[in-house]
Amino acid sequence: QVQLVESGGGLVQPGGSLRLSCTVSGGSFFSTYVMGWYRQAPGKERELVATIGVGGTTNYADSVKGRFTMSRDNAKKTTYLQMNSLKPEDTAVYYCNAYRVVAGKGSTYWGQGTQVTVSS
Repeated sequence: QVQLVESGGGLVQPGGSLRLSCTVSGGSFFSTYVMGWYRQAPGKERELVATIGVGGTTNYADSVKGRFTMSRDNAKKTTYLQMNSLKPEDTAVYYCNAYRVVAGKGSTYWGQGTQVTVSS
């Protein structure tokens, strides 16, 4: 059973930084997963924040471009989200996602989420 465990959330002042981590266990070939970070603020739908492909190509939502950086360490089966210049509107529960297609069948897994609160 594939499990994703996020960590690194917390309370930070506007302009501050946090680094989220997501470690995958129970599965194989972490390097074959497309990894993603999503977030959901109270009363809003879950939205895509960033993705990183198997080759390391990253994509970001316009709202976080230039402030957030996603990376992966395949040896550690971990993906990271470095968040700088945080704003109150970044407050949300952040979820890690792993997705891949094998033999035409897609598999997706979610972490339990980690709370990020940006407030003075």
